[in-house]
Amino acid sequence: MKIYDRRLSSVLLKEIELSRIVVLTGMRQVGKTTLMRQIYNTIETKHKLFLDLENPLNQKLFEEENFDNILANFKKLGFSLGKKSFIFLDEVQSAPDIVKAVKYLYDHYQIKFFLTGSSSFYLKNLFPESLAGRKVVYELFPLDFEEFLLFKEKQRKTPFRFLLKAKNKNRVSYQLYNKLLEEYLEYGGFPAVVLSEDKEIKREILGDIFTSYFEKDVRSLADFRELNKLRDLILLLTNRVGSKIEISKIASEIGVSRETVYSYLNFLEKTYFIFLISPFSQNRDIEVRAAKKLYFCDTGILNYLGKVSYGSIFENFVFNNLRKYGVINYYQRYKGQEIDFIIDGRFAFEAKIKTSEFDIKHLKRIANSLRIKECYIITHYYYDFPWVILAQDL
Repeated sequence: MKIYDRRLSSVLLKEIELSRIVVLTGMRQVGKTTLMRQIYNTIETKHKLFLDLENPLNQKLFEEENFDNILANFKKLGFSLGKKSFIFLDEVQSAPDIVKAVKYLYDHYQIKFFLTGSSSFYLKNLFPESLAGRKVVYELFPLDFEEFLLFKEKQRKTPFRFLLKAKNKNRVSYQLYNKLLEEYLEYGGFPAVVLSEDKEIKREILGDIFTSYFEKDVRSLADFRELNKLRDLILLLTNRVGSKIEISKIASEIGVSRETVYSYLNFLEKTYFIFLISPFSQNRDIEVRAAKKLYFCDTGILNYLGKVSYGSIFENFVFNNLRKYGVINYYQRYKGQEIDFIIDGRFAFEAKIKTSEFDIKHLKRIANSLRIKECYIITHYYYDFPWVILAQDL
């Protein structure tokens, strides 16, 4: 099977030369193992080993009171120490007790470790403070649209700066990539889904991804007594994409306490299933501060779980593709004026399937009140307006 580069590929390749533990985290089936295999295969040495820790036999290699004996276990698999040695451990949350061994081998033998895991919350809890400064954590998400095109072998370069994206729109390019954008909006960016050409198989894979998430991450990592309530919450949230989360209302609808809703949301967020974004504030107006807005990890998963409006799907797509540019907030005044997304306090965006010059003037007026100079409407359809960015150009 052909291996496609991810945005993180070049970053992780540079890590080979650096003496620190690399942790790659993200939701299941976003391509962490494939990416780590890609890095592993580029290292030209016999002093390397790749282990899947979901395999109980590989976990047993670390079950030694004397951590030095672990190296003898590795030797049976063909591993030997060199001036530079590399150990890749996949799905490390499956064997949380090995972290002390990793620290010991890193400290005493200068072995370079690459680790993957499916949950930021549990991975961060696994690593003791003594590893502070010795590790770096990277996050991998489903393909954004630019990576999606690469997997479709339709690679193209778009300007990174928003001003140039708005300025350099091209109608021919828009028509060329519009069908692919519609496919992405419907089926999302999980690599296995993208690489399948059959629509039914795409849906089957999305079902497998959700089942795997629920059976492996939820059941093994969480300690929730009523998993059916968590399932009900997930289905309830599909109709709240792009909306502020009202904890009391949700608790009432699914029949649990507010504290339980908070714990469910925290788990879903820390396992990358949902994202919650906070309001933007310059402390100038009285704003809605506490409530966060909700988005899902992937539009394909969102479509699989429920019947969601096209506008919500599009807004979720915009969020997923803006995330790589910086920290995202939303803005809303008590009187109702709002901005969908603000990045790093410098750029303002509204997601609109269709737009008009009135929308642009309205957005500019609110952005100016926040002293934000650059603001853009992101649209599905083609417009020549100067402050419009095509969704496919994100």
